[in-house]
Amino acid sequence: MTTAQTTATRAPIRGRRSPLASIGLHLTLIVASVIAVFPVLWVLLTSLKPAKYAITTDFFRETTLANYTDLLENTEFLTWFGNSLLIAGLTTLLGVFIASTTGYAVSRFRFPGKRGLMWTLLITQMFPVAVLIVPIYNIMSSLGLLNRSAGLVITYLTIAVPFCAWMMKGFFDTIPREIDESGQVDGLNPFGTFWRLILPLAKPGIAVTAFYSFITAWGEVAYASAFMVGDENLTLAGGLQKFVNQYGAQWGPMSAASVLIAIPAALVFLFAQRHLVTGMSAGAVKG
Repeated sequence: MTTAQTTATRAPIRGRRSPLASIGLHLTLIVASVIAVFPVLWVLLTSLKPAKYAITTDFFRETTLANYTDLLENTEFLTWFGNSLLIAGLTTLLGVFIASTTGYAVSRFRFPGKRGLMWTLLITQMFPVAVLIVPIYNIMSSLGLLNRSAGLVITYLTIAVPFCAWMMKGFFDTIPREIDESGQVDGLNPFGTFWRLILPLAKPGIAVTAFYSFITAWGEVAYASAFMVGDENLTLAGGLQKFVNQYGAQWGPMSAASVLIAIPAALVFLFAQRHLVTGMSAGAVKG
């Protein structure tokens, strides 16, 4: 055997990790998984404990569902849940429609103010909630939309649509224009081409847009607390604050509410997860 053959035989295979590197990688993944799961598991176990053990580590002592029954029977949780579901659902539907049509128009057509529109969508994402909450509050007050679901939906659309429109524009840029031309040859108008040909190809982008719009409305706190008052109008964000006061916190009902609140978000994520990576990566290809 020649020296060259011996060297080739002993050379490590490209892409294969050493045992030590493999052990280190797996330990890192295990630690990261524990860190990610631990808070969720803590809240879940706390929701199953009596109040006297709420801030202790006695997780499996006197396990009970009393926190859930008390939450559902003695509070307005179901009303808050329904309000949040309505607002998040409307925000998702309108957000997907507006972001998709805006992204398609900017991607495919030339029109006066196009550059200004894109700059506006970009700049509006730079302002934090603390800066926008007062002017938006004044606008909603002048329109008579305070303490109304419609006002909160419009507010959440101002958060979700700019980001989603930019992302959808990048996604539509990856779809060949020849598809639009084939639709025109078949006699479709621009909206018909968008609705029948382009939109079915944009499912990954739509999934990301829907997920982002839903999470924006479902988990938002600042606007919901400032714009909505009265138990019958509160969303989950405002309702949870009822369990905390200057004298302490009701950890049992609050942890039970947190578990129930996480279920719709988890379901939406499970529904959209197969499209999330594809949609986000495709939308980031072009800006």
